[in-house]
Amino acid sequence: MTKLSVNINKIATLRNSRGGNNPDVIQAAKDIESFGADGITVHPRPDERHIRYADVRELKQVVTTEFNIEGNPVEDSFVQLVLETRPTQVTLVPDTRGQLTSNHGWDTVKEQAYLKSIIPVFQKENIRVSIFVDPSVDMVTAARDCGTDRIELYTEFYARHYLTDRNMAIKDYIAAAEEAQKQGLGINAGHDLDLSNLQYFAQQIGQLQEVSIGHALISDALYYGLQNTVQLYKRQLYI
Repeated sequence: MTKLSVNINKIATLRNSRGGNNPDVIQAAKDIESFGADGITVHPRPDERHIRYADVRELKQVVTTEFNIEGNPVEDSFVQLVLETRPTQVTLVPDTRGQLTSNHGWDTVKEQAYLKSIIPVFQKENIRVSIFVDPSVDMVTAARDCGTDRIELYTEFYARHYLTDRNMAIKDYIAAAEEAQKQGLGINAGHDLDLSNLQYFAQQIGQLQEVSIGHALISDALYYGLQNTVQLYKRQLYI
């Protein structure tokens, strides 16, 4: 079954808006695990506007499921944080400084030399590496040559078009996933997946190993409660 990793950045955003420690990000992660999540994801950015580097260090001490850290390895501080905390997985994302949210995958052709140099830095410490890619067969093929363990399919296009034409929306993702399987790569996915579109995506993408969901899940928790919401998302993956 596909694993659900919950991104807790938005909980940190709420905490940071008032200072103090309410809500408690560390306790929230522990609760989310107890509610059935298969992993915890964080995306610390250099400005620490949501998850802070100190949070990552504390989370490493308490997370008992898979711990996934996302970020751009061009930041030396990010690389050092990952090597220090040694999560289960690092997901490399080509964000720029100050970017609101992730909005594109790596160009694994143009950036291949760089990715081939940075990926082993983490693998040598037994950290699984996933790289964020657009749903392109060419990008997936080149991702294999970069040496990554997994890809994470950037699903914003799928989510944006799902309600109007779900067959069109999923087409490129199916092709990309088939290429990933052919190349021996694991498959993750994330960005704008929610209760309306998650199940169909998981049904159509063979060997989908993990989805990372934050904004939608935390938003739904305002209405349904956090425990119930984690279970609602898990049920979408029972296929």
